[in-house]
Amino acid sequence: MAAGPTRRTWARQVGELTAALVEPVLARKAGMSLGLLSAWPEIVGPRLAGVTRPERLQWPPQRYEDEPFRPATLIVACEGADVLRLQHESGELVQRLNAFFGYHAVGSLRIVQRAVAVTPPDRKPAWRAPDSVQQKRIEEAVSRIESDRLRKALERYGACVMGRNNGRQDP
Repeated sequence: MAAGPTRRTWARQVGELTAALVEPVLARKAGMSLGLLSAWPEIVGPRLAGVTRPERLQWPPQRYEDEPFRPATLIVACEGADVLRLQHESGELVQRLNAFFGYHAVGSLRIVQRAVAVTPPDRKPAWRAPDSVQQKRIEEAVSRIESDRLRKALERYGACVMGRNNGRQDP
């Protein structure tokens, strides 16, 4: 039995498309690759992953063609309290970076103190308690319900909905 013609799909993952766009810019501006950025948490470990970020690789200028290779300096942004820990572990970190690259690419670290952790925006809707008119409307809407438990639950639900809608309005 012969296999039918293979169907070719042209759909590609968004990550592939963005990597193709971002990689050349990152290489030109920072001298780094997306591979280093994505592997950073494994390279530095869990204690430093959230408070450090590689900024760029700074390669020394080559003055002569026959000059021997000189490794780069990795500039790392770090939050204030963790600079001492990063500085203490810098020798081991340089070894891990060179193991990642597969050759002696990084000779030293330069630590710059900056805010690294990005706090995500609060996506919860604002909430303001319903006023007395709204509370009266809620009570009237559920007044004909015989079950006390269901009526109280629906009152609480109505108060939540009204409160969320009040939070969206300008104060």
